[in-house]
Amino acid sequence: MMKEKKKFRLFDAVLMAVVVVMVVESVAPAAAIGNSQFFWWIFLLILFFIPYGLISSELGTTYAGEGGLYDWVKQAFGSRWGGRLAWAYWVNYPIWMASLAVLFVQVGEQILGIHLSTPVNVGIQLLFVWGTVFAGNKPVSESKWIMNIAAIGKIFIILSLAILGIHVAMTHGVANSFAPKNLLPAFNLSSLSNLSVIIFNFLGFEVVATMADDMTDPKRQIPKAIIYGGGLIVLFYLLASFGMSVAIPTSQLSASGGLLDSFIQLVGHMNWFVVLIGVLFMYNLLSEMISWALGVNYVADYAAKDHALPSLFGKEDKNGMPIGAGYLNGIVATVLVIAAPFIPNPDIFWAFFSLNVIALLVSYTMMFPAFWKLRRDDATRERPFKVPGGKLMINLMTWIPEVLLIITIILTAVPLNGSSDELSSKRPILIGTIIVFVVGELVVRIAEQHKGKEI
Repeated sequence: MMKEKKKFRLFDAVLMAVVVVMVVESVAPAAAIGNSQFFWWIFLLILFFIPYGLISSELGTTYAGEGGLYDWVKQAFGSRWGGRLAWAYWVNYPIWMASLAVLFVQVGEQILGIHLSTPVNVGIQLLFVWGTVFAGNKPVSESKWIMNIAAIGKIFIILSLAILGIHVAMTHGVANSFAPKNLLPAFNLSSLSNLSVIIFNFLGFEVVATMADDMTDPKRQIPKAIIYGGGLIVLFYLLASFGMSVAIPTSQLSASGGLLDSFIQLVGHMNWFVVLIGVLFMYNLLSEMISWALGVNYVADYAAKDHALPSLFGKEDKNGMPIGAGYLNGIVATVLVIAAPFIPNPDIFWAFFSLNVIALLVSYTMMFPAFWKLRRDDATRERPFKVPGGKLMINLMTWIPEVLLIITIILTAVPLNGSSDELSSKRPILIGTIIVFVVGELVVRIAEQHKGKEI
């Protein structure tokens, strides 16, 4: 008798989603919003995350396949838009890799108390990039232990920051006022520019939808996993942000060094515990890249086989691993790492990280209209999980998150007040965004022409 397949419990779905989605390096950029972030987290949980989670669950269970977002957008708008989606979804990864390579070295310098020369700095960043590429080209079964250790380290970092923050707040006071007026939303451009980071911290929950076949009752479990998982992620981020708010005034919080700076302030000085946190943080940066590599590379590989991206993205090794997209990740990240010393931005981590966030957010701007169109044009298809509500509710759940995505992209990339600070910080991001999507359009058109010749 065959052994019955073990079902995926609600607890398993929630835990996996939290581990995959929660990224430690984005705690400081989110905390830089100030104490009004506590309002924005709840606001975006309700108006962005819950609709996004429900919609991605309907799409994922209705249009099951390896292509994920690419399949949904192609189904709704055709191959060219599918190619644009695949490009935006893929290109965010090597940019993200370059940003974390920069941060990896900065954290190492901070815990060792040294300053590396530019050539050595770049050399270590390139080791980070290519170590990630080669590890990411291996089957996930070979790196499962890396993910398990990283999950424990991630939770340890966040809970340590929260506990220290509570202790210091009770014994020494706080660096930022928690008066009710300071918890209200701030509408200045400086803080609103970081809202994209909060949305970024919610993305990736479509992974829950892929578990539907292994659940005993997906219609009930999927929405619960989304709500519970989203609530836990908000809780973890807010605990960490509270610790930072206790330690450092918002105006002095660095997007790159804010996490370790907070621990140093809370502990009182650099000691073995802060060094341990720094080492765990560096390990998490590496493990995040490895854990995300396979999903991103498979989407690019899938799109290449469908001729929506050039065939180079579809190269595989003898084990079927998408090494073409993997090596392209390394090449793009290498170019960015080498170019970084020549980019006029005071915080190159934030410049790269912002560009990565924009690319990923752009890919999701295509998901919501795709859902709306497929609901309208493919209404007779069986849907194992269906977003509840009538026409008005479906419109609200589609277009409110879509508008929020577009607004946060603009606020992150476009210098709106013309100040020198805005221009110096956002101009490289805006130029980088334009270059990324112009190149992407060329890549998609080249793939189309090649497909036409093959046909």
